[in-house]
Amino acid sequence: MSIKTIRKRIAVTASTALLAGALSVIAVPSAQANHPNAGTANLTTYSGNVANAPSGTAGSLFVATTSNTGTSAAVATTIDTETTEMTATCNSLDEGALSKGLLSKDTSSGIAQSATVLAGGVLSIYSCVATAVSFQASGGSFVAYGANNTGWSYSSNNAKVWSPTITVAAGTGVAALWTAPSTAGTYTVSLYSGFYTDSNGASVIATSSNAATPPTLTGNITVSVVASSAGGSYAATNSFCKAVVDTTTTPANNVDDSGVNKNGDDWSIDFALRDAYNRTLPASGAIVATATNGALLAFGTAGSTPVAGTASTIVTTGAGDNNTVRVSQKTAGAPITTTVTITYNGTTVCTKTVSIAGTVAALTIPAANIAVQALSGSTGAAAWFNDGTARTGTFYVVATDSVGNRIATPSTLGTYGFADGSTGTTVTNITFDNGDLATTSDSTSPLSATVGSHTCAAKGGTQTGAKITFTLANGTVITSSPINLSCADDAATYTASFDKAKYVSGDVAKLTISFKNTDGTAANNITALGTSTIAVPGMTLVSTTGVASAVTAAGGKVEYTYTVGQTAGKYAAVIDFKGTTALATYRAVQNPSYEITTGGDTTTNADVLKSIVALIASINKQIQALQKLILRR
Repeated sequence: MSIKTIRKRIAVTASTALLAGALSVIAVPSAQANHPNAGTANLTTYSGNVANAPSGTAGSLFVATTSNTGTSAAVATTIDTETTEMTATCNSLDEGALSKGLLSKDTSSGIAQSATVLAGGVLSIYSCVATAVSFQASGGSFVAYGANNTGWSYSSNNAKVWSPTITVAAGTGVAALWTAPSTAGTYTVSLYSGFYTDSNGASVIATSSNAATPPTLTGNITVSVVASSAGGSYAATNSFCKAVVDTTTTPANNVDDSGVNKNGDDWSIDFALRDAYNRTLPASGAIVATATNGALLAFGTAGSTPVAGTASTIVTTGAGDNNTVRVSQKTAGAPITTTVTITYNGTTVCTKTVSIAGTVAALTIPAANIAVQALSGSTGAAAWFNDGTARTGTFYVVATDSVGNRIATPSTLGTYGFADGSTGTTVTNITFDNGDLATTSDSTSPLSATVGSHTCAAKGGTQTGAKITFTLANGTVITSSPINLSCADDAATYTASFDKAKYVSGDVAKLTISFKNTDGTAANNITALGTSTIAVPGMTLVSTTGVASAVTAAGGKVEYTYTVGQTAGKYAAVIDFKGTTALATYRAVQNPSYEITTGGDTTTNADVLKSIVALIASINKQIQALQKLILRR
């Protein structure tokens, strides 16, 4: 029955109540995601009934899901054994309730439920109610139980059963056994409530001979009756396997955590194995996990961390429900990449490849990131790196393990320093601030590199052969390859030039501005250049290497890239840096010139006339030569 039809019935019920007398209208509960799966314990908590549903877990239709090892189904056992009548209570309503042949049950408990049962199987169903109710099915048969059990009436084929002559108190338990047809197919099992009270005080169900309002659909299960079970075997669509940095409970998806774990941090392969009906697999299954490259494994319960393993192949038995495999390094401090394969009764159910980094084994200082320090400078500049982190310095240090994985280097891991001979009269010190240390191993992040600074004396020059060190907590010292650290004065003069004298519309043009200090050497990359005026007519700026309002790039240069426009002509740029004291004293405005053409025919009238004159002269020479030849003869 559709939601639209249900709403229509509720509307009709309300209007009929004005004529028929007292009427209890029951709200249709929404499908609640609180029902257990098949093979797990029955629902035990009730805090309401169909009269005030939804409230907690009451007001819906429930199926006994506890695993049944017996030969028959069983109804809920809150029944008076002397009168075979169910007591008027919902307490412990699920006790003893067992279905037979139940293969699957979804997690809803309202009017959109689904279940799968074997042909001829029996569903033990129950509900907490506050009005007369009716169990109805499109096939199969019922045996119903409830307060004043003798009042139940049955249809001729037992596919419909109701209590039309009793008044049910709030919080009354009702239950039934529904036997599925022996023919495979799709059937519905429903619970209706909300019958009106007739003139005799009885709760009356609608029949073909009266005009009573139809009841309200309170619970509905679409039941798939199958000839044989497809359960008990691994089904990938319902199972989960997830590589996580920290073990979790049963994973909600198969999306792995990414990246490389740091040295000493294990991986967890959390998994939950299900069959075609989303039930846990039989507990007798053999679960085997193997790892390549000598990684060490250990089984445990997801959500807790097992003791680290000692072998690369491990075996256990169980249902594979909410389990984890801990993956550890073979050798402490050594990086490892391993593929972990998990099988259940010989079937591969999960394969995950994970990596754990080793300890620091190498230091690299990228040459492109080494700045020329200012004279008497010590801190560097954030603009030199321009990486968005606001860290100030003059060079990057990248720490890696023996296979090249980047390593975060907090102060708890070790200490940065420099080797003997790395400083002198020009570079007097090399420093590292704890706030500038690498904090991640993600190579795409600038925070995977540590920022350092070198201190310069008051004269320019280069310290060759400087080496950076990192001393681990165990005393091991890792030393970088030698690098050169330079010092230079601030920019005092500059020159500007284009890479071409003539451009065609659509070309890419490059403008280079070179900054030098008073002794003619390249300026440092630390002192800000200050304000400037840069006008390049006929072109559009695309990008800048080195930030003109901040610092220069390597070699004391700032490079601008332009696209050339469509307007032909001869132009001159205006380049004027005026922000610093030295530039204000020594600067000279630069006006590099260039020409733009559209790329078509640029021949002028003068060019045509010149060509004609040259052609006439050539013809005259040929006539004179011909005359001389005739005279000889």
